[in-house]
Amino acid sequence: MIPQTTPRSERLHIGIFGKRNAGKSSLLNAITGQNVAVISPVKGTTTDPVFKTMELLPLGPVVFIDTPGFDDEGELGELRVEKTRNILRKTDIAILVVDDASSLEANCELIAMFDIADVKYITVYNKREPIPPVDTAVSAEDNGYARLSHPLYVNAATGENIDALKNLLAQIKPATHPSHPLVADILCPNDTVILVTPIDESAPKGRLILPQQQVIRDILAARAIPILTQTEELSAALASLRHPPKLVITDSQAFKQVAAILPPDTPLTSFSILFARHKGVLHQAVQGARTIDNIRTDDNILISEGCTHHRQCDDIGTVKIPRGIEAHTGAKPIYTFSSGGEFPQELSRFKLIIHCGGCMLNNREMLYRQNAAQAAGIPITNFGVALSHMQGILRRCVAGIM
Repeated sequence: MIPQTTPRSERLHIGIFGKRNAGKSSLLNAITGQNVAVISPVKGTTTDPVFKTMELLPLGPVVFIDTPGFDDEGELGELRVEKTRNILRKTDIAILVVDDASSLEANCELIAMFDIADVKYITVYNKREPIPPVDTAVSAEDNGYARLSHPLYVNAATGENIDALKNLLAQIKPATHPSHPLVADILCPNDTVILVTPIDESAPKGRLILPQQQVIRDILAARAIPILTQTEELSAALASLRHPPKLVITDSQAFKQVAAILPPDTPLTSFSILFARHKGVLHQAVQGARTIDNIRTDDNILISEGCTHHRQCDDIGTVKIPRGIEAHTGAKPIYTFSSGGEFPQELSRFKLIIHCGGCMLNNREMLYRQNAAQAAGIPITNFGVALSHMQGILRRCVAGIM
């Protein structure tokens, strides 16, 4: 099953920030033309981020994110503010909503956070009174940030100047981040690529997982020929080909079996490794994998996944990777596990971070995690890179794609 819409991780993320009752949810509803977010005069109505995907030309596929008010109070309020901070980690463009021009100074902490995170932003005044003419020209002297020669006033209740806001968003070019195709740039038309996709107890019922879907789509974009098989049928698939495949891509968990079947000169990699390449973090992951050799008993290891799922009895993150580390090193480390939007702020206690391919995370979020590890001086690697290193085939698996 190939997704019919662009995955959220591949969309430009536009976050809507501001204080409680500034009109953030009303603005989201006005931009999308739908009642996506609940609106109320009661402060703190938005308690969790609200995501809405749409097409915004010429930017293309985007996802808007309505966030809880940054001035929320109390114990629960602090948790909501923390969720807003987490959304900023994945935001490519920010909209700062203020309900009165005099309250801009009250948002100075948010503005400082935008600047530190290198997030381009627009300040929008959500006014109920008559709106003055709007100038949506982006200043040439803005250091790349979206500043207006005049403030942008909108009325989310009536829809006034919402089109002007959309036009302004379309002018902004977010800060660029390292990114590569998954595999299309190393393929030629009519190249054959074998994808080993085991259907076992961890595979979702009735569909392929997102990384497999996206790699297939990338192969087709290169006018190459994907052939799907399971590990047990790999030998038959190879024998059926007139010429050797240009590349074999496998689930990382099947590295050992697949490497034993393939001729030594057949290029091999994994879906997870390709996503590290796609997110621009492969080089750092390869360097980080060397730390596995020096793991000792009671060292702390963080194993982090960008999605949440029901863990099976032989789960890759919580079972197979720890089992592999202990077999490779003879040590008994201490493991911490995180998933979804969770990622520890304090990393100094860890000897190593092992992260999934990040197919559910956009590039900005993945790079935030990489940079946080680098700032803390903690090596970070990737599921597929780590497993191939422990199998002794890492050099083979990254040859030609770094």
